[in-house]
Amino acid sequence: MKKHNREPLFHIIKRGAMPAYKAWLIRGAAILAALVLCAVITTVCTGLNPIKVYETMITGNFGTQRKIWILLQNIAILLCVSLAVTPAFKMKFWNIGAEGQVLAGGLAAAACMICLADKLPNGALIAVTVLAGIAAGAVWGFIPAFFKAKWNTNETLFTLMMNYVAIQIVAYFTIIWEVPKGSGKIGIINQSTQLGWLPQIGEYKYLLNVLVVAMLTVFVYIYMNYTKHGYELSVVGESERTARYVGIKVDRVIMRTMLLSGAICGIAGVLLVAGTDHTVSTSISGGRGFTAIVVSWMAKFNPIAMIFTSFLLVFMDRGAGEISTVYGLNHAFADILCGVIIFFIIGCEFFINYKLCFRKSEKKEVKENV
Repeated sequence: MKKHNREPLFHIIKRGAMPAYKAWLIRGAAILAALVLCAVITTVCTGLNPIKVYETMITGNFGTQRKIWILLQNIAILLCVSLAVTPAFKMKFWNIGAEGQVLAGGLAAAACMICLADKLPNGALIAVTVLAGIAAGAVWGFIPAFFKAKWNTNETLFTLMMNYVAIQIVAYFTIIWEVPKGSGKIGIINQSTQLGWLPQIGEYKYLLNVLVVAMLTVFVYIYMNYTKHGYELSVVGESERTARYVGIKVDRVIMRTMLLSGAICGIAGVLLVAGTDHTVSTSISGGRGFTAIVVSWMAKFNPIAMIFTSFLLVFMDRGAGEISTVYGLNHAFADILCGVIIFFIIGCEFFINYKLCFRKSEKKEVKENV
C-alpha cells in the first residue's frame, strides 16, 4: 500500500520587501493589541480602571517640566549606549560588554575629578576628564576585539566577562575613595567646588547631555551610511570571506569598530559621572548596556530609528514606576505590563519579515486539478 506524505499544516516563508506603511501598520496594530491585553490584565488582577493607569503612565513622564527633562536625560543616555553597540552589531561582533565600557569611562572620569581637582585649572580638568573617560571606554572595548581578531575568541563571552571585571574594579576604588569612611559610597565628588563638573547650559541641568547625544546620533548615522569605514563594517558583517576577497583587512576593521564602540560608551560614562550624577558606583550604568541591545535590534541598527525605540522603553519604564508609586502596586506588576508591550513589539517583526502559508485542503486541490 502506497503511503502519501502529507504536507505540514503550515510552513513559514520569508517575505519580500514590504512597503514601509504596511510595516508600520503592523507595528501599530501590535501596540494596540498589547495595550488591550494589558488593560485586561490590569482589570482582572487589580480591579483598576486601565484608562486611569495609562493616564498615570503619561503624567509620570510629562506631568511636570522636571519630569520631562528627566525623561529626556534617560533617553539620551540609553540612546548613547545604543549608538555605541550598533556599529559592532552591524559587523556581527556581538558586543555584550557595553555595561563594563560605560563603567570604565565613568571610573576614569571620577579618578580625574578626585585626583586632579587641586592640580589643574577647572577648564583643563574638564578636558582631561572627558578625554580620560573616552580613552578608558575605548580601551575596554578594544581588548576583546584584539583577542577576537588575533585568536578568534568568542566575543560574546569575552565582553560579558569584561563587565564583571569592570564592576569589581569600580567596587575596589569605591572602598578606597569612600566618603565618609565605612559608608561604602563615594558620595558627590567635589560637591563644594564643582571642579570637573561638566558645565550647565542656562537653567537646564540635562540640556548638555541631550545636545551631545543628538550630535553623536548624527555622527553615527553618517559614519555607518556614508563613509568608507561604515561600508567596510557592513561588508564584514555580511561575509568575512567576501571582505577578505575584496581586500578589506577584517582584523583592522574589528579592532577599529570596537575602539569606536567603547569610546562612545566612555562618553556615556563621562556624561553620567561628570554631567549629572557627579559620583560613580557599580550600578551607575543602570543596566543600560543590556537594554541598548533591545533598542538597537528593534531599530534594525538605524541610529535615527533608535531615538523612537529609546523613547518607548524609557517611557514604559518610568511609567511603570509611576504606576507602582501612585497605586501602591508591586513594581513587578508594572514590569509585567512593560514586558507584554515589548513582547508584542518584538513579535510583530516576525510577521513583517515572514508569512505563514497554510496547507490547502484536499477538496480545494481536487477542484484546482479539475
